[in-house]
Amino acid sequence: MPPKNKNKAKPTEDAGAGKSKGGSSSSKLKPATAINVRHILCEKHGKKEEALQKLRDGAKFDDVAREMSEDKARQGGALGWKVRGALIADFEKVAYELEPSTTGNPKIGECRTGEGYHIIMVEGRR
Repeated sequence: MPPKNKNKAKPTEDAGAGKSKGGSSSSKLKPATAINVRHILCEKHGKKEEALQKLRDGAKFDDVAREMSEDKARQGGALGWKVRGALIADFEKVAYELEPSTTGNPKIGECRTGEGYHIIMVEGRR
């Protein structure tokens, strides 16, 4: 995983429904100490937008990750179980606010770090 650093995080977004406004989904979620997380990493904003469009058009998250991600592509973007403090701060903030979902119908969030643009989904919380 890339080193921890601080950059701007973007609000969460559902793959099929555009940017969410107002109330965060985190109010419905119980606190978690670990999440099973996947991401798609793109160095260029345009490539990230292309990946988001594929997700909106119904492509599976892991398939888009294998095709477009510049990190962990062979694992479909899977980073595995990560405890609090193990991820870049802005990435972690977005990821821990996401509801668990499936690769076929992902609930996604976005952030930008020193590594590039991340599209994030969470498969499980504990």
